[in-house]
Amino acid sequence: MKRIYKNSFFRFLGIALLVSSCSLNRDPLDGYSDESQGITETGSQIVFKNKSEVDNFLTGIYQQMRDRQEHWHLDLLLIGDSHADNSYAGTTGAEVLPFENNSIEGSNSVVDRDWGRYLEDIARANRLIINVDSVADKSVSDADIKLYKAQGKIFRALAMFDMVRIFGSIPVITTAAGDITAENVEEVYPQYFPKQATEEEAYKQIEKDLLDALADAPNNNVANKTLFTKSVARAMLAKVYAEKPIRDYNKVIQYADALAADGFDLNTNYADLYALNAANTDLAQRNTKESILEAQFMPGSGNWATWMFGRDLSNYDNNFTWAKWVTPSRDLIQTYTNEGDQIRMDQSIVYYTTTWSNYYPANHYPFMFKLRSGMSSIIKLRYADILLLKAEALIQQGSNLSAAADIIDKIRTRVNLPKLNVAIRGNKDALFEAYLKERRLELAFEGQRWFDLVRLDKVESVMNAVYAKDSGRKTQVYPFNQYSYRLPVPQAKIDQNPNLVQNPGY
Repeated sequence: MKRIYKNSFFRFLGIALLVSSCSLNRDPLDGYSDESQGITETGSQIVFKNKSEVDNFLTGIYQQMRDRQEHWHLDLLLIGDSHADNSYAGTTGAEVLPFENNSIEGSNSVVDRDWGRYLEDIARANRLIINVDSVADKSVSDADIKLYKAQGKIFRALAMFDMVRIFGSIPVITTAAGDITAENVEEVYPQYFPKQATEEEAYKQIEKDLLDALADAPNNNVANKTLFTKSVARAMLAKVYAEKPIRDYNKVIQYADALAADGFDLNTNYADLYALNAANTDLAQRNTKESILEAQFMPGSGNWATWMFGRDLSNYDNNFTWAKWVTPSRDLIQTYTNEGDQIRMDQSIVYYTTTWSNYYPANHYPFMFKLRSGMSSIIKLRYADILLLKAEALIQQGSNLSAAADIIDKIRTRVNLPKLNVAIRGNKDALFEAYLKERRLELAFEGQRWFDLVRLDKVESVMNAVYAKDSGRKTQVYPFNQYSYRLPVPQAKIDQNPNLVQNPGY
């Protein structure tokens, strides 16, 4: 090993320990200590002393998805909607505007944050998966251990799925780095400075985790959609098999149908997914039959992401003095209008008077509306998304266009739109375009649009055209091309890890 890499390693290790210490002091997640709690009779380290410590750690994992909203929600909407044609960046901030005008570089603080945060989540999942076998408390049964591992694997799959869709080639880490000694530094070094795996290798690991979890994860609980259940694994498998590296449309259909067998269906009223009660004191509904996985916020607990996108209707003037992220685009508003899609537009976009006019006149300024209070749930997985993926699979297979059209019609008729006409239903290309538009209108401001364009090879054709037809969009800096499908690896992470390679085009 070169001396410079060794020096880099020890510098990085010191910084990592310092950052970890600061993070724990600022935002403790649970009661466990990072220090080993002894060794077993066979010589392996004990990380969890008893069942209570494992439960606390698992609770911390669930809190990650709920409380660390920057990468689990905020940045996904910036990437999924503002980097696509659904919205503008919303502010003039240097970290946000590049997602609108296509000038993202490896120095961008958002991509740097997301890369680090996802790896932290994966490491947290690994700690549970690897160490729960050696819990010292013998009251933890084999069934308990399998249940813990299944939930850890679903969490790891969720984090790795978002990360690979954003960055492409990523480190696929399923181990925990050992302690460093002068004798083992050569062996341990690669664990702290992992190389990137291919996208296919990443998806294969995600697939494996989800298939493993299917056997032992909790069953779907209609009263609690915050859990990593078998249904969450099925929904994620449907999404994974729709992606190019390991695409399998038969399995997309299989797992979408399995969710229907689990009891999932569309809500009768689209608005029920997002609405508050009449007094704006609580969410009207949680755990709807359409929600597969959600992060919930009760009255008084506070969902601060609301402040980043618009008004908090439970505290109307709170944090409404500065421009918000993810401002609905004229192109999306026009698409809703052209379709006569008033119900979904009203649930997706709301207008207020502001003190700023970055994109619209201050007296009639639109905001994304799907997260409208501190009590709003963040719906991570929704049945409508999976049902539409089944339609995509049927269209791409080309063998049952009528069944695909029926799914699209089911989505449309819920919001009082007419069914597709015969000419569209019978033409594969026309049906595919209708499908893509339906996903856009149904899933706006849920972080899906950019990833749809990537998955379906539509980035260049859609995004290079939108700047000319959308008068409010900031001037395009770089055209979209074959290198635009993945965001840059953060340069700071490359500087820390000599084994990382920058994505082409950056």
